[in-house]
Amino acid sequence: MNPTTSNFKAEALTNDVLRLQAPSIFAERPMNGLSSRYTFVPTTEIIAGLREKSWLPVHTEQQRARSELRFGFQKHLIRFRQAEQMQTLDEWNAELVLTNSHDAGCAYILQVGIYRRLCSNGLVVSDQEFEAIRFRHAHLRTEEVVAASFRILEYVPKLGALIDRFRSRQLNDSEALIFARNALLLRYDSLEQSPIDARTLLTLRRAEDQSSDLWTTFNRVQENLLRGGISDGRRNRLGRLRTLRALSGIDSKIGLNKGLWTLAEQTANALN
Repeated sequence: MNPTTSNFKAEALTNDVLRLQAPSIFAERPMNGLSSRYTFVPTTEIIAGLREKSWLPVHTEQQRARSELRFGFQKHLIRFRQAEQMQTLDEWNAELVLTNSHDAGCAYILQVGIYRRLCSNGLVVSDQEFEAIRFRHAHLRTEEVVAASFRILEYVPKLGALIDRFRSRQLNDSEALIFARNALLLRYDSLEQSPIDARTLLTLRRAEDQSSDLWTTFNRVQENLLRGGISDGRRNRLGRLRTLRALSGIDSKIGLNKGLWTLAEQTANALN
């Protein structure tokens, strides 16, 4: 199998798979104790509405519940892709990223995502570029959320132009290292707290990512920061090898993704 196309053609997730991976999607009522002003709109209704408009779920996850009372109502995330893009071999596809909870922990939020087939990266565009669409749980109707999804489709041409700008911006060694250092500071308060050196963050996971352009560098750094598992031999005070850990929380991953996108935009705008 060609390594540049493996694991790309997506399969739409059935309700059985969604229920297995994120049971909170299927809550039939809000968590006990919420205000009477809280409007309960089941996430399943939103999914059904989006499916009717050819948005198909391709990935889901839910946040760990911090208390038993919240279990089954906690924040969940679902990534959707247009049906016509499911079997394409484009380098990237635009996605709709939906987050919600039934414990009043967050509103319904729609954001622009990108799936890059080469590394199976799931990116999220910064609010500066495409402001997240938020719906409060008050007098909310399913149709409002579904209708808002078309704003994401309208944005796709602009997204493609921006990615082309990232591709055309070549980074020298010094610029790439600065990008990696700033990226580490999105996860750690200082470079000294990081378990790896910034240069290690530029480590290749595959030969196809050898390019020095901003788009490739951005994706390489994003993959390493989110998936973790890399080390450069540093050890802690007990002599144990320090390794960059993977991020697992929904909020932390989205926050890091947005921060990296902003950093890439700033780098693209900077003079060579």
